[in-house]
Amino acid sequence: MWTKARKEMPNEDEPNTIDLMNSINLMEFSDEILLHILSYIPSTDLILNVRRTCRKLATLCLDKSLTHTVLLHRDYQASEDKVKQLVREIGKEIHQLNMAGCYWLSGTTIEHVTRCRNLVKVNLSGCHLTSIRLSKMLSALQHLRSLAIDVNPGFDASQLSSECKATLSRVLELKQTLYTPSYGVVPCCTSLEKLLLYFEILDRTREGAILSGQLMVGQSNVPHYQNLRVFYARLAPGYINQEVVRLYLAVLSDRTPENLHAFLISVPGSFAESGATKNLLDSMARNVSLDALQLPKSWLNGSSLLQNMKFNNPFYFSFSRCTLSGGHLIQRVINGGKDLKSLASLNLSGCIHCLSPDSLFRKAEDDIDSSILETLVMSCCNLKHLNLSAAHHHSSEDLGKHLCQLLAQLQHLRSLSLPVCSIADSAPKADKAPTQMVTNAVPRGFGKKVRIGVQTYPRTMSSESVTQKPSSVFWTLLENVPFLETLELIGSNFSSAMPRNEPAIRNSLPPCSRAQNVGDAEVAAIGQLAFLRNLTLAQLPSILTGSGLISIGLQCQQLQTLSLANLGMMGKVVYMSALSDMLKHCKQLKDLRLEQPYFSANAQFFQALSHCSSLQRLCIISRSGTLQSDAVMSFMGSCLGLIMCHMFTGESLTACKNLQQSIVRSFQAERPALNVVIFPLLHEGLTDVIRDVPHDAPG
Repeated sequence: MWTKARKEMPNEDEPNTIDLMNSINLMEFSDEILLHILSYIPSTDLILNVRRTCRKLATLCLDKSLTHTVLLHRDYQASEDKVKQLVREIGKEIHQLNMAGCYWLSGTTIEHVTRCRNLVKVNLSGCHLTSIRLSKMLSALQHLRSLAIDVNPGFDASQLSSECKATLSRVLELKQTLYTPSYGVVPCCTSLEKLLLYFEILDRTREGAILSGQLMVGQSNVPHYQNLRVFYARLAPGYINQEVVRLYLAVLSDRTPENLHAFLISVPGSFAESGATKNLLDSMARNVSLDALQLPKSWLNGSSLLQNMKFNNPFYFSFSRCTLSGGHLIQRVINGGKDLKSLASLNLSGCIHCLSPDSLFRKAEDDIDSSILETLVMSCCNLKHLNLSAAHHHSSEDLGKHLCQLLAQLQHLRSLSLPVCSIADSAPKADKAPTQMVTNAVPRGFGKKVRIGVQTYPRTMSSESVTQKPSSVFWTLLENVPFLETLELIGSNFSSAMPRNEPAIRNSLPPCSRAQNVGDAEVAAIGQLAFLRNLTLAQLPSILTGSGLISIGLQCQQLQTLSLANLGMMGKVVYMSALSDMLKHCKQLKDLRLEQPYFSANAQFFQALSHCSSLQRLCIISRSGTLQSDAVMSFMGSCLGLIMCHMFTGESLTACKNLQQSIVRSFQAERPALNVVIFPLLHEGLTDVIRDVPHDAPG
């Protein structure tokens, strides 16, 4: 540690500094500082390795602050033996255990959780559990109050013992992911205060049989909601998920819990309102006061629900894809500019009319009413999370302030999602078309043309050049939200070829014309976000060289997740050189997702990617893209931390299978959590392959 620090801080003018650092002993730090340092070390490494280095660390590693909560989620080096040994040594000290996504651990290893007798909270989502094994585990955990599990095909609640049901009766928080129509353990949890439901049921079985919610007939159908404070349901695409969630909601519609404070349902596409759900909403409007609300768009569109709903210091609102006009937003949600300082998160994704006073006559290309956004910003001045994506929010050049200037007042923002067109300085002039528009007129497949009037960018950028301050509204916005950790710039018409929780759309729309004014300079402005951890850039047609990516790589040293999709002209990957230069500086990058037609995953790319020493998950989606097999194998050998490798390209099925088998055969033994999926993007069998992809994947 200190050797590395000395190399990074040479100073020949101050020789005393080097002498001082040579004299520093880690063990001379106070216990408080050492405990803070040790808290960043994975629990398996901490207990099985660090604890054995000296007596002082042996004592500190067993401090309650380090053993009270054990996080194995995404600890891909946690092998079967390590987990068993960890539980044997400190099992009685563990009160909270997170094993979410430990798909590589066997059921017998998961069963060792029974040694943690004092567990209050355990997350077993993504772990291999049968009904009998779950029953045995929960029977031993009498202090459990928070539980997260998966309900897979074959689950049988009748196999749960009376001791298991006694434990479940004391559980206050339950997260349940359903892969089969079932009530799971919900009816056994008679004291529930917080219920999180994730519906991931496929419409058909592997054998092709059509599933139905009628499979739940005969199961216990009396969930106990009387103490419920939080109800959350997220549905994957498919009619079966909607059918099953209605059965869960039916009980709520009979009697709405008096203490309900948060009611959230996330549904892709349409979800028709039924008589039972209407009764539920009417009951909620009469009897409860909410702090958080999210409803399917069809339940809100055209209704007066928001006008009748009561809110008490709300902290979360989501009106994703609703036809909510700016007038309704101000009158019904903000109550004419009412003080909403308590609101921390607001999702207006896909609300194409939310910044317009009259939704009936607004077209996508029309300018927003800046006074609506100004009222929103002033009323919700403490917002930390704001999503305005999937809409055309164009600022007027002559009337009112620019959207970026108004958002710059939200200095508490930690995450921000915007459509690309919203950050453009101004609309394209009729008498002066933007130069980037000219490049799109060049027929695809032709050689490189000279772009008249377009500024050229060097292949590499020095530290001085990336710190030059351009005069743009987007730069000003980012300058005023310096603590932003998550930023998404997504084209208004962008649709992924492989979306996670949305139906796939094959015929994507062209980019918004206003997005043609957003290019490399705007991307370079992101480099000033020193605390940025997660970045998504999608459908930026005017990226010419990708030079702005280098600025991000040099300056955003905290970056851990990077997603790039459809940058520049679609017929050619114009930013390959800049991306390679960027990746050489991304030492903390853990997740990389690239979605770009004609992407060539060659030796140059993987050599640059090998500098990302912290990389754990890689996903490449490329129509007509290519793979260089020997480069992939070499990269897998050099990037020891890489666990998930998912590539969907234009290669043949035979080539994909051979490469996948070679990777598994060569590296599976030393990486127990290794998950490799390599498959042709447009192959008809892709759906069956995706169903086995862990939800921990970057795609």
